[in-house]
Amino acid sequence: MNLRPLWIAGRFLTRLPFPDHGVTTAAEVGQSVLWYPFIGLLLGGVITSVAWLTTGAESSVAAAMVLIAWVWSSGAIHLDGSADSADGWVGGLVNRERTLEIMKDPRCGSMGVTVIALILIAKFAGLQALLAHGDDGLLLWLPLLGRVQLPLLLLTTRYARSHGMAFEQARYLPRRAGWLVVSVVLIGAVLMIGTMQNWTMAATLALVTVGILLVMRRAMLQRLAGFTGDTAGAVVEMTEMTLLLILSGNWT
Repeated sequence: MNLRPLWIAGRFLTRLPFPDHGVTTAAEVGQSVLWYPFIGLLLGGVITSVAWLTTGAESSVAAAMVLIAWVWSSGAIHLDGSADSADGWVGGLVNRERTLEIMKDPRCGSMGVTVIALILIAKFAGLQALLAHGDDGLLLWLPLLGRVQLPLLLLTTRYARSHGMAFEQARYLPRRAGWLVVSVVLIGAVLMIGTMQNWTMAATLALVTVGILLVMRRAMLQRLAGFTGDTAGAVVEMTEMTLLLILSGNWT
């Protein structure tokens, strides 16, 4: 079994110690997208482990430790995409080209900083409530559901640029295998969350996940006629944040 696509996915989406994959081919980059949900599950394992290790601590302290682990282990790559998307969306109202130009700028504007702060505040509040309820095991599934959005977005939406970080991912993603991975992950997550929590909650999380993608995809198509790596990152962050806030409501 060729694990190079897994190493590519792991080194791209995390700061975990995956082997160096060396020089990659376009096909391997496309195949790496199939591993993105699995990478999400690994990240879920990291933050769940931190939650377990901080059992007994004040919920605010435990929430802070989990959030730090969450941001560090992902390399804040999707927070960066969310910030760039926010800057582009507000500053690029003139036209598509202006939006793409702003999003490409490595500097972070005031709107980007604001969005990062709001996302982290929301995640901290959700984590504090969830950990206080003792439902930390549900954290395992949030990064997975966030990252299943990536192959789903690539399968359903054209890339907005002629080149870029996600160009090869979108062009060389095996479509049949991609749909299979998305289907298995969503069904498996519903079954596991339904067993751990309740079936209404499981179905709600799956529907909200798909709903977020549809709403944000529509906005991307209207503004950009496609997606970019930054907007894909924004989808991941919005999914994780929203699902965490739903879970923190302690639906039992």
